[in-house]
Amino acid sequence: MNEGNSGPAGNHIEAVQKSFTLVEALAEHHAMGISELGRTVDLPKSTVDVHLRTLEELGYVVRTDDDAYRLSLQFLEHGGRIRKQIDLYHVARPQVDKLSNSVGEVATIGYEERYQRVLLHRTEPIEGLSDNAPVGQINRLHWTALGKALLSQLSAEEIDHVIETFELPQATDRTITDRESLLEEVDRIREQGYAVEDEEHIQGVRSVAVPLDVDDENAAISTVGPKHRVTTDRIETELVEALRETANVIALKYEHY
Repeated sequence: MNEGNSGPAGNHIEAVQKSFTLVEALAEHHAMGISELGRTVDLPKSTVDVHLRTLEELGYVVRTDDDAYRLSLQFLEHGGRIRKQIDLYHVARPQVDKLSNSVGEVATIGYEERYQRVLLHRTEPIEGLSDNAPVGQINRLHWTALGKALLSQLSAEEIDHVIETFELPQATDRTITDRESLLEEVDRIREQGYAVEDEEHIQGVRSVAVPLDVDDENAAISTVGPKHRVTTDRIETELVEALRETANVIALKYEHY
């Protein structure tokens, strides 16, 4: 079995690509046996076995009692370390926690990486609505208020690249799925200074977000709640103001961090 360099001009290592294909499949399906995993990713059972044994030796997968494999918590350790290396996270986290307690809703920090939205932090008051979005979740920029706030900070060329690369898949029947509507939405966000998500990602959930004005980082903060609580009136009279005040504090503290 040749696991060496392959692809145009040998610009990627096939063995590494296969290993991460297995990692991504296990992340999506939780635990799987070798045969099932091979069928899922369309790889021979022998290839899957070799890669899983290697990943197991390195501590990245764990074999369960019924001879299936799942990802290990080592990924959680790496994710935690990576997040701690981001200065903005240290500055913004306590302020977003205060925001959540103040408005009584879930509050989040979103970060743009490789033209997608990464959920860097979320905090949830006792009475808040959970959308069950895990920290580290990666989503399309056009789905959420956080993502659209991040999108508004990109150039026209970058937005075109986002659309060409990821297209505009639909999450709900309210998702923006065409280029012109998205560009109009981005212009609106830039003009008013905040983004609203109205059941565009999850039915019954609304969110509002503002971009963070920090150098060299494309980030945003948001509040999320059920549609009956996150009303248009509340967005305009309370939530946007609270988000802007929090964003200003974060920008000031980040400047002197």
